[in-house]
Amino acid sequence: MTNRVKVGIVGAGGISYTYLKNLTETFHITEVVGVADIIEERSKRRAEQFHIRQMTVEEIMNDPEIEIVVNLTYPLSHYIISKQALESGKHVFAEKMMSTDFESALELYQLAQSKGLRIGQAPDTFLGGALQTARNLIDKGFIGEPVNAQAMVARCYNLTQDENHPDLPFVFTAGGSIPYDMGCYYLHALIHLLGPVKTVAGLSKTFHPKEMQRNPRNPGYNKPFDMKFPTSMTGALDFYNGCYGTFTAISDSHREETARLEIYGTEGTLILQDPNYFFGPVYLARGQRGEEMAAMPLTHGYGLHNPVPENATGEERTWIDSYRGIGVADMAWAIRNNRPHRCSGELGLHAIEILDGITESCREEKTYHMTTKPDQPAMLPQGFIYGTAAEACMDTK
Repeated sequence: MTNRVKVGIVGAGGISYTYLKNLTETFHITEVVGVADIIEERSKRRAEQFHIRQMTVEEIMNDPEIEIVVNLTYPLSHYIISKQALESGKHVFAEKMMSTDFESALELYQLAQSKGLRIGQAPDTFLGGALQTARNLIDKGFIGEPVNAQAMVARCYNLTQDENHPDLPFVFTAGGSIPYDMGCYYLHALIHLLGPVKTVAGLSKTFHPKEMQRNPRNPGYNKPFDMKFPTSMTGALDFYNGCYGTFTAISDSHREETARLEIYGTEGTLILQDPNYFFGPVYLARGQRGEEMAAMPLTHGYGLHNPVPENATGEERTWIDSYRGIGVADMAWAIRNNRPHRCSGELGLHAIEILDGITESCREEKTYHMTTKPDQPAMLPQGFIYGTAAEACMDTK
């Protein structure tokens, strides 16, 4: 029997419920020892909910049995907590991006390398059933040769930020603006489906540097604030496999738009779900006018809707269609089996360099040549779809 990997959680905000639910119940390779938060009431609540220890950050860092620190803090704290964990000899998995910029992320990656430790980060939604199925279809030639990809997310953060992030409006801070907060889901999905990017070029700007808080639920309602980070970004991507792509992230939209992720090939097109989620559908369109379109059966697990319990709380409903934490489980299995983990530090570095590269391309008015080139994440094995048996797909070298 494989020894479970002990995990410590730092950050007990909203997303911690889903991570804790999955790391204690969905995935059996992980054993959560405790949870810490700068606001003790929050970590106390989570500790009671999941029957684990309420700990301080120092206790987690100093516990010799804890192997992985899961960093669920706000983006501005990612670098500090992850560096502290690495210096304490722990592997690290961070929610969202590794850090707020490529330079500091590279420092963390190099620190992990020097200590023989693993570093990884969400988004891990590309490990879900829908995007794994899409990768399977591409690899098996269902769309022929991929020639173009389009990824777009449009939101209105000023109106929604209190509902999505009630503790702090970090979506207006470094690492939390729309390209880094949401764009990372699209970039991880694209790299998973098509491989690494060779060059980027694009446009990036803040449409309203002097913004007015328009959400009446916010304490700063009707008061101005400085918007210092990009609220709109469009980038052209040149993949090593010859495919071209476009990536667009907007937070100035007047309403929430349906997210788009489409892969065009010489023989077909894949129309995919929002990569912020794990489930489908996955549509394959073929024929000269795309008239032959069908929802494809999922070939991988972690992509099915779970039934919603009666009287489910808001937190419970958030968990229903989310397997967030699967990247931590994959890292844990990778540690035990001595293989690469799929949400790798190389992947995270590549994604954040793409975003910083688009910004530099805009500033310098020239193409940016990428300095990182990760391996395309390995597809999960097929044949494990339902229930706890699905975790067996990660128990492999």
